[in-house]
Amino acid sequence: MDNRDYKIENIPSEKFAFANTDDILHDKKLKTKQKSYFQDVLSRFAKNKSSVVAAVIIAVLVLFAIIGPMLANKNYVNSYLTDTMLVNYQYLKPRLSFMHGTGIWDGSKVVEVSQNKYDVYRGMEQEIGYPIIEDVISTTTTVDAFKQSTTLYKLRIDTYTSLNTFTQTLTADQYQALQAWQDENEIQVILPRVDTQVVGTNNIWYKSDMKGNAKLDSEGNFIPSYYTTGNDDYTSKMRLANDPWTEENPSAGWRYAQRTGTSDSGYNYVVRLSAYNYFIYRYGFEPNFVFGTDARGFDIFSRLASGARFSFILAITVSLINLFIGAIYGAVEGYYGGVVDIVMERISDILSGIPFTVVTVLFSLHLASKIGIVPSLLFAFISTGWIGMASRVRMQFYRFKNQEYVLASRTLGASDFRIMFKHIFPNSLGTIITGSVLVIPSVIFSETSLSYLGIINLDSASVTSIGAMLSAGQTCMTSAPHVVFFPALFIALLMISFNLFGNGLRDAFNPSTRGVE
Repeated sequence: MDNRDYKIENIPSEKFAFANTDDILHDKKLKTKQKSYFQDVLSRFAKNKSSVVAAVIIAVLVLFAIIGPMLANKNYVNSYLTDTMLVNYQYLKPRLSFMHGTGIWDGSKVVEVSQNKYDVYRGMEQEIGYPIIEDVISTTTTVDAFKQSTTLYKLRIDTYTSLNTFTQTLTADQYQALQAWQDENEIQVILPRVDTQVVGTNNIWYKSDMKGNAKLDSEGNFIPSYYTTGNDDYTSKMRLANDPWTEENPSAGWRYAQRTGTSDSGYNYVVRLSAYNYFIYRYGFEPNFVFGTDARGFDIFSRLASGARFSFILAITVSLINLFIGAIYGAVEGYYGGVVDIVMERISDILSGIPFTVVTVLFSLHLASKIGIVPSLLFAFISTGWIGMASRVRMQFYRFKNQEYVLASRTLGASDFRIMFKHIFPNSLGTIITGSVLVIPSVIFSETSLSYLGIINLDSASVTSIGAMLSAGQTCMTSAPHVVFFPALFIALLMISFNLFGNGLRDAFNPSTRGVE
């Protein structure tokens, strides 16, 4: 070293001092709480806002499927199997009681009617005592080439109170029970009946009291409720049907029921009923359906909830069974490899080449008659549905089976079963869980597609599904769009939410995203 360039200086000893002579140095203790694997996954999942919103929507839909059927009126739902009169309550619009008069979700609809139909609505209001026409939006009068004027009314009407009357045959006990209920509640259910031999094709009814006896004006004439002819001359020709059982004085009876049968066999009574009031009598509450009713008069809210419950149960069952079969099959493939893997993969390839729709059709044609449509559909989903899960598990086993901790476990004498399901399988759990969750919307969508296309039929009075409701509603999409709207909204929310939820799960379980903001 050249002393001309570098000069060594003497540093005084007082410049040196010992640091921390009294303190003993230690590593600082971690102040943060230790997180488990799943706590870390949950923490990272919570940072994905869209996935959290999707999880909330899924939870709401599942809660709807669980609680929805419980909120429905049991008396009304149980009548789906036996009551043929429910068709009188078809296509009722969705209605919330507190929305009455707003024109939105209040059970009303806008129609364009002639003068004749307008008069009918006004007459029906007088007869049943409920308002039907909520608003006259516009009135248009046109004159044709023959100088005949035609008036059209654009109205907003209540679809509940505008229900048509219908004729029903009651036994003597049913007839007397209904009469007693009318007297007790002061609600007229039985309406007067016309003499069809006199009326012909016309439709004219008369006011009556609670016993069904026709009311008369000051001059002793019948008071018409409404008529469809537009000609007042027809009014004087109309009369209520005579009581057939007053044979000693046929002209004395101006009642509302026609008695059939004999005293030996028991009499039946043919009566004309107010649909709205009969609903109150039969089911114990005023008709008020949040989602409206379908073509058979079934409550869409309860049907959608029970259909969603069925779809969820089917999808979760399929997912769990496919997870069980696929996990075992894929674990054996991935762990042993070699010839075992090649043979098992070829079997999977053969099964995966069979179209799912063909399998479903064959099972529906030949197996459904023996074990039922639902078990046959379950078999169709399971027959090839486990292949995707097996493939995921196989790839994870190839990824982890040569890791050091697996080799150490094998060296210590662990059995193949313990290595497979104690050491390797838990490390691949993230991918497996994500795949299993995404099977649920896939099964629901497949079932919906099959039902909508008519390949399977799950629509009955006791059982339904989302796809069956969509299929049933496609025939009335223009006249009653609410029948198909709510099932379509449910399946759309479900598919979108599960897609976002699956993306969040995938990122949360992916170790490479740990610590990434």
